[in-house]
Amino acid sequence: MAGDQNPRPTGGPDDIPPGAGQGWTALSYLIAGMLVWGLIGWLVDGWLDTGGVATGIGVVIGMAGGVILVIRKLGTPT
Repeated sequence: MAGDQNPRPTGGPDDIPPGAGQGWTALSYLIAGMLVWGLIGWLVDGWLDTGGVATGIGVVIGMAGGVILVIRKLGTPT
């Protein structure tokens, strides 16, 4: 019957839902923070010969910085 049909969605296969990029943005902030500060820590390790301690500290600082950036840029959900 004609009245029993479901309406077809208007979007095409290439349509991206609103807000889909926020997850990728958050993930990239976290990964980039860990990589950048981990690299800085690795360089400090090579310079001061601390045996990997500065690399671990750099990765932790990078994670914390990434979380702070995610909160600042994306905010809290409303």
